[in-house]
Amino acid sequence: MLIARVWEALELPGSAMDYHFVLQGAVDRLWTARRSHPSGLQLLEVFAQLDLELMEAAPQAVSFEPDVEPVTFVRVTSVPRLISLLEREGAFMEALALAQRLARFSQGEDVVTRLVNKTQALAAESSVGGSA
Repeated sequence: MLIARVWEALELPGSAMDYHFVLQGAVDRLWTARRSHPSGLQLLEVFAQLDLELMEAAPQAVSFEPDVEPVTFVRVTSVPRLISLLEREGAFMEALALAQRLARFSQGEDVVTRLVNKTQALAAESSVGGSA
């Protein structure tokens, strides 16, 4: 039901901000239901990716007064949820790439730093293990 409503909402005329809030709301609901409906995590990933692509294509979708410098962005929850999921699954490079893209919206810089440190530690560990 939720999924059908999301796709329908994305087909209706609306603003970029409308679409952002539809996608973000769907991600939030899928995240909340992840234990009882783990199959929804695949769609969580799809919707969070779409939301990030929307943000990149139309930054006004997530900004307050986009014509005023510096631009102030609304707090986004969809992409951090996906980053968290990927990190838990051990997909650190993919999580890092998303975090770097999100950082352009003044969010998640601390996550980028943490994931860079984690990926560097893993690379160092594997190079030591590989040469032993």
